[in-house]
Amino acid sequence: MARPACRVAAVLLGVLLLGAQLQPREADCKSGPCPLGDLPLQPPPSTLPALNRTFTWDVKAHKRVGLELRFSTSRLRQVGSEESCLHGATHSVSSEIDGASVDIGTFCDNGTVSRIKVQEGVKVALRLPWFLYRNVSGVSITNGSSIKRFCVIESVFEGEGSATLMSANYPEGFPEDELMTWQFIIPAHLRASVSFLDFSMSNCEKKEERVEYYIPGSATNPEVFKLGDKQPGNMAGNFNLSLQGCDQDAQNPGLLRLQFQVLVQHPHKESNRTYVVDLSKERTLFITIEPQAPRVSRKFVPGCFVCLESRTCSTNVTLTPGSLHKLSFLCDDLTRLWVVAEKTLDCTESRFCYKRSHSLLVPEEVLQLPLQLHDFSWKLLVPKDRMSLALVPAQKLQQHTQERPCNTSFSYLVSGSRPSQDLYLGAFCPGGSIEQIQVKHNACVTLRTYSPSFQQEVGTQGLTVSFLPYFKEESIFTVTPDVKSKVYLRSPNWDRGLPPLSSVSWNISVPPGQVACLTFLREKSGVVCQTGRAFMILQDQQHHSEEIFSLEDEVLPKPRFHRHSFWVNISNCSPASGKQLDLHFWVMLSPQTTDLTVILIAVVGGGALLLGVLGLVVCCVRKKKRKAHKGPAVGVYNGNINTQMPMQAKKFPKGRKDSDAHVYAVIEDTMVYGHLLQDSGSSLHQPEVDTYRPFQGPCFPPTPPSVRSKTPTKKLASEEPAPSFLPEFDNETYTFSHPSNGGVDLRNTDTPLLHAHEPEEPAG
Repeated sequence: MARPACRVAAVLLGVLLLGAQLQPREADCKSGPCPLGDLPLQPPPSTLPALNRTFTWDVKAHKRVGLELRFSTSRLRQVGSEESCLHGATHSVSSEIDGASVDIGTFCDNGTVSRIKVQEGVKVALRLPWFLYRNVSGVSITNGSSIKRFCVIESVFEGEGSATLMSANYPEGFPEDELMTWQFIIPAHLRASVSFLDFSMSNCEKKEERVEYYIPGSATNPEVFKLGDKQPGNMAGNFNLSLQGCDQDAQNPGLLRLQFQVLVQHPHKESNRTYVVDLSKERTLFITIEPQAPRVSRKFVPGCFVCLESRTCSTNVTLTPGSLHKLSFLCDDLTRLWVVAEKTLDCTESRFCYKRSHSLLVPEEVLQLPLQLHDFSWKLLVPKDRMSLALVPAQKLQQHTQERPCNTSFSYLVSGSRPSQDLYLGAFCPGGSIEQIQVKHNACVTLRTYSPSFQQEVGTQGLTVSFLPYFKEESIFTVTPDVKSKVYLRSPNWDRGLPPLSSVSWNISVPPGQVACLTFLREKSGVVCQTGRAFMILQDQQHHSEEIFSLEDEVLPKPRFHRHSFWVNISNCSPASGKQLDLHFWVMLSPQTTDLTVILIAVVGGGALLLGVLGLVVCCVRKKKRKAHKGPAVGVYNGNINTQMPMQAKKFPKGRKDSDAHVYAVIEDTMVYGHLLQDSGSSLHQPEVDTYRPFQGPCFPPTPPSVRSKTPTKKLASEEPAPSFLPEFDNETYTFSHPSNGGVDLRNTDTPLLHAHEPEEPAG
């Protein structure tokens, strides 16, 4: 008795888990043709309660029979296997390979997928939410000839748009040694590009996993690519994409999967222009073209692709040194792309690079591209503990601070590399007072642009790097302030604090006829030492006098004035967590002026005091003579009596070593003239009070009574201990001043200022 050509059954199971799960509608097409046509919804949705409903069709077929699913209601959009379509119907399609179920995909409405062809049977599940009533399934099944592969998915584009598709069983592994194909129907006036979003590869014993493109008109069909290659772009017309698996290792099969995107858009003018980037003579220059941060939009956004040789396109392309590259762009707006480049300068032998210099300029190969340059970085490498670096800008630099931010189209980000921690020196832009930045170890200089106007200002950029003998400070800044303009400076690693046991110096030049005002913006440095001590040294470069301040307990110095070039050096301890060393200060120049009023008052006051003293002496002499006449006369002759006029010291027969004329009582100027200098803006010491008042007014130079500094100092004898060994008391300010031995080269960094007076921890 012959079996029927097609057997169909449908049974209502009932309500399960707040949804109606209907028994699969089965069809056996193994014995012959099975023209099912449109799949009916049985029972009709109107007879079911208002719950989520699932209709399932399971069609069996021979291995050599191909079945085709058509979606007439709406083209479908593929989603993840665990996702559901919240506002519409959800289609799940699967098939079998040797009796094992394989998930082809989960689909929602409003996409590009129009047909799915499978072999060896198909199972379709349609899930309708409770609020959606539909009288037809919108799915039809027909049979046809063998497709000689696991499945074929057809995707149709009628205009610009994109589609995201996934391999079978995604995100699980694609079946072993199987072939899957996607067919794309593209209007002739549009261009298509493929991007791989996610993929992984299995462990192959035989064959090789790959993707193949069949592009009409190509002379090399099929074009074979590895999954890690840049995929084709700028393709005109229809094309096919196939994924081929391999024979996997039975012990360790691995996982083959693929998720990709097809972007279809109009061609643009730049797609017909080719740019040549010649890096054949470069050895360490890498140029990367990548997209900027994407703009959030609900509308279709055309992609931006960089194409090599007009065919291999990708959103990210890196041009390697030693080759010549031909670029074209498939992009509606090139401002959505930018360039990031990196070049390495390596000093491997000290004798070859000592005192040699290199210009850090953006090469023409980068500037000729129609894209914004985002970053260009130079990695500067030197032999450890043998060489250091000096950066000299074409124009003096300004450090970016909150008080005076950079407003130029570009800036330099400078960082150094320490064995245990990177040291971010700061961001710098043209138009300031910093003439040189010296870095102890390897350094990285990054030129970062902020606007397209950099192309017009490119001539103002430029740094020169020189290799110097090794020095011990982390960095040294050479600063020459401009007149009437504040220079704001702050210590490296501002947000994280200066690294432990490191030191930084600022060499601040004061031109002749000028006075520099040094002001700290905070009352204290903020550091709390766990071990060691943190301190600051201010050194006058002409008189070589130094003042040492503790940065842990003391209040930072109040505004002070320097008539000569000076050093500011800070040295860090091992700080406690959260109590890092941050120093922020500014320097301002103003012309030296002489306050005639103060001088006149001082002269008149001094003359009056002198007359008063002379009058007192005369009165005392007269009184003494009167008392002498009251006693009995003594006839003693004194042959050593002085008969010369007073005030003529050269007539005294008594020598300097035999008299007390060279002994003076030390009277500080503030005790004598302090009340007269209150309004002169003098930097002489004032009585200390318990309340800290930050400097708010304009900074004017002091007018001391004489040219020589009257700042109280304390000279350290050779047998006295170093400053760090002196006893400390709470809130005690200690200030030392002592000259250095011999001359000091202000530009010499071989012997850092810090290590000339290196503090030591007290014993015990």
